[in-house]
Amino acid sequence: MKRPFSLILSLVICVFALPSVRAESKKEAGKRYVIIHADDAGMSHSVNLGTIEGMKKGIVSSASIMVPCPWFKEFADFAKKNPDLDYGIHLTLNSEWKNYRWGPVASRDQVPSLIDSENYLWDNVGQVMQHVNVKDAEKELRAQIQRAQKFGVPLSHLDTHMGAVVSRPDLLEMYVNLGIEYQLPVLFVANLDPKKYGLIAEKGKELKVVLEKNGLPVLDDLVQFYGEPDYDKRKNTYLETLRNLKPGVTQIIIHCGIHNQELQNITNSSSRRDGDRRVFTDPLVAKEVKDLGIEVITWKQFHEMAQSKVAAAE
Repeated sequence: MKRPFSLILSLVICVFALPSVRAESKKEAGKRYVIIHADDAGMSHSVNLGTIEGMKKGIVSSASIMVPCPWFKEFADFAKKNPDLDYGIHLTLNSEWKNYRWGPVASRDQVPSLIDSENYLWDNVGQVMQHVNVKDAEKELRAQIQRAQKFGVPLSHLDTHMGAVVSRPDLLEMYVNLGIEYQLPVLFVANLDPKKYGLIAEKGKELKVVLEKNGLPVLDDLVQFYGEPDYDKRKNTYLETLRNLKPGVTQIIIHCGIHNQELQNITNSSSRRDGDRRVFTDPLVAKEVKDLGIEVITWKQFHEMAQSKVAAAE
């Protein structure tokens, strides 16, 4: 078994303490937007198949790609051939599965603090926090972004695998600076409790000015539901989450896959990933979203919304 979901979610969310980009008019103020975002594309063939199905046949509006993983090229080829869809880089500093692991994109001798005794990326976020040098991390993340660009992936945003990239204030600042340099939004969430997240929240406040100046958007909320194996319960939880969305822009993080032998050999989350794919390709779920008046958007659209607000304020 891997680490509890509550810990993973806390690390994923621990980026952020910034005000969100909100609609200015009274009509827009109550509008609900959602980015339905599939993590881990490129991780395996079965994950790629599930993610592609979610984007082409369902209401998955965005995905992010793990560049160091063995099946990156397959998904990169898909992205290059389908530039109208929305892709980010799932910036990766760890490799968490027992017998299915990956190393850095950069040369290992250039990023020595990123690798363990077996020459893979560290297993977990705690090890990243303890061992990783921020300069090595920056070299690696640049290598991941540049490799995706080299393979022709049209990028819309950056986010973080298991929150490792945002687990320390210095890593967080580096992550934000990369977003500004490449003019790509980074996954940030508003209203983080500084009592709970301490230095990360303080650093987020410091970065507020540069993010707003560059027209980079900030989510109002982030939702991830991971642990329930029963499909019907899982679907109902997602539907209840959608019904209770607050005004603003929320991202729902999902993990798509095909419940086959390959994915079962990699992870005990195979059936849950298959469930996410089934939920968000279900026409009844799509109808519910429409009936609720929720607009499904991409990161490209979210970025454009933020840039429009900056332009209007000038």
